[in-house]
Amino acid sequence: MTLMAQPLTAEGFAPYGTVIAVAEGSQGGRLINGGTTRRFDLIDDMQLSAETGRPTLALFRAQARIFPHAVTEMERHAIGSQTFVPMGDERRFVIVVARAGDAPKTDALEAFVTDGRQGIMLAPGTWHHALLAVDAGDFVVIERGASTVDCDVCEVSPALSVTWGGLSA
Repeated sequence: MTLMAQPLTAEGFAPYGTVIAVAEGSQGGRLINGGTTRRFDLIDDMQLSAETGRPTLALFRAQARIFPHAVTEMERHAIGSQTFVPMGDERRFVIVVARAGDAPKTDALEAFVTDGRQGIMLAPGTWHHALLAVDAGDFVVIERGASTVDCDVCEVSPALSVTWGGLSA
């Protein structure tokens, strides 16, 4: 069974979280720093402080994956959100997701591919595959830190393959 990643859109990704992007050439936001910078407030609550949690900022240096890629397990962070923002010109990645709740069945999985400038914030409890970079590089990751790890893992059975519009990076 093969799952084809669809282009990431705010509407399509809404059941799983938030797309982090500003439209090219957007004149929204507000001017700051003496008019030299346009500020876009994208997410007002990243849901990171539940149960004595605190925001943590990490850098993931990802290798490009080869596609199709076997999906054999999923994970979720039940208490806090997790955010991935690519650094650099373009860093595409595929995100495989399923709705919050019980461990997902294979037929409940969906996949999206970013345009290389989009980031995502996974809502608490959203099942997802580990980072699947199409383009090698750095990603800023913001997530909830606490004295106990907030990560549940489940097996995907039967396993499936995920691909996007190309066969490899």
